[in-house]
Amino acid sequence: MSRVPRPPLDGLIDDLYYLEGAPPYARLMLPASPAAFLIVNLGAPLRIRAGTDIAAAEYADGCVVTMPTRALDFGYPPRTRSVGVHFKPWGPAPFLAMPAAELCDRPVTLEQVWGRPATAELRDRLASADGPHAMLTLLEQELTRRLRETAGLGLVRHTSGIIAATGGAVVIDDLRASAGVSSTHLAQRFKQLVGVTPKRLARTYRFTTTMLAINPAEPIDWAGLAAGAGYFDQAHFGHEFRAFTGLTPTRYAEVRRRFQREHPGHVLDGWPLPAD
Repeated sequence: MSRVPRPPLDGLIDDLYYLEGAPPYARLMLPASPAAFLIVNLGAPLRIRAGTDIAAAEYADGCVVTMPTRALDFGYPPRTRSVGVHFKPWGPAPFLAMPAAELCDRPVTLEQVWGRPATAELRDRLASADGPHAMLTLLEQELTRRLRETAGLGLVRHTSGIIAATGGAVVIDDLRASAGVSSTHLAQRFKQLVGVTPKRLARTYRFTTTMLAINPAEPIDWAGLAAGAGYFDQAHFGHEFRAFTGLTPTRYAEVRRRFQREHPGHVLDGWPLPAD
């Protein structure tokens, strides 16, 4: 179950969610996307690998992930139980004690962000709450309590909103000019609060919009899809695909078809992919 939090959190968060049960696969791959998340883990440890060149690490208490630039490999226990937050790209910034860029493609434990005593207390309160609705209320209250003023957030939120509304099809220099700031200032604010530059955020939105338009159950016109999304050519599109997912377009379609075949109608179909 999930729900959108009340203001002012709704300007930072897409939804709060409760997850319990058996995952469709022991390992799921999450392509890079214009989002960030926080997980309070209440079950057995998760294992996360942020790229093929990095060893998987265990996260017992939970984790925080700022906007990724490459696919993440999630290893789930046979039964999972957690409460979490799906942030907008700029959403974690008011809750972090460090610049978002320091966490780019480096998932950290919840304890590293909020400290051991606070994390343990929150997990205990959530575990003893009277059902999922109460758990989401507790998490919302904790986030509201921790919300702090963040310099530059208004600029980044406004500019990111335009990038999101256009699906990444926007000239970044036009955004800079309309905001009345220098390219350097805008890039610095984005790296501090989102973790990446506005150009990288636009690339991610454009790619995500394109991916979500793919229906793997039907024949896919890859060349037409690439041209419609504004890529220079199909080779450029293929390069972006591998950069964001670790897969070729053809392999991606095969994996999506596998998910649909093995778990028809599953709520997760469309973004996470089988990795095992």
